Amino acid sequence: MIKETILIIEDDVDISQMIEERLLKEGYQVFCAYDGEEALTLFHQQTIHFILLDLMMPKLDGMQFLQEIRKEHTTPVMIISAKDSEIDKALGLGFGADDYLTKPFSMLELVARVQATLRRVSQYQVGEVKQVQKEAEVIKIGALEIEKLSFSVKKNGEALKLTSKEFNILDLLVSSPKQVFTKAQIYEHVWAESYYGDENVINVHMRRLREKIEDEPSKPVYIQTIWGIGYKLGDNL
Repeated sequence: MIKETILIIEDDVDISQMIEERLLKEGYQVFCAYDGEEALTLFHQQTIHFILLDLMMPKLDGMQFLQEIRKEHTTPVMIISAKDSEIDKALGLGFGADDYLTKPFSMLELVARVQATLRRVSQYQVGEVKQVQKEAEVIKIGALEIEKLSFSVKKNGEALKLTSKEFNILDLLVSSPKQVFTKAQIYEHVWAESYYGDENVINVHMRRLREKIEDEPSKPVYIQTIWGIGYKLGDNL
């Protein structure tokens, strides 16, 4: 049975074909684009459920592509790049990337990440249908207003541009305000897969989340670091 449709945007033909072959074996329908303009055309021509996006692309680079599709679409996007600095920049600009993998990566981990993200999207859509007639739950923490149904966050009435991972991290901490979560627990809750010990994944997302919600990210109030253990919601809110 054909599963969801995945668009691979990667100008290295060997890497693209390697990913394509593995995803086809998993039962996904796959389209490949080798530059940003071709990717944009395919995206608008086909129904795409997930995007694997290299940032260093000819004609239209990955960040330009992501910025363009985010004007109207929330399709999950996972960045694949050999440069940590480029990944960090893409996440930080708030264009809406959902996850990332640094090259080189294992195909096992890539498939696991794709499956986990598509599973979460499916569960969210089912839940959204069931709750569409219910009043949206709004949680107020300090100057933040967190609306779970619409996955939106406001600070002092102004909407914040959080990625899905950033929102889910915040939601996890808010849902259990007195609990201290280890990095492994955060990863397993938010990414819905086993923790591989890559602390940089959590560090990048936590830093970017703090930059968006804190008045002074270097002196966080909303997300408290418990040294040697993990993170928790701030006590003085």
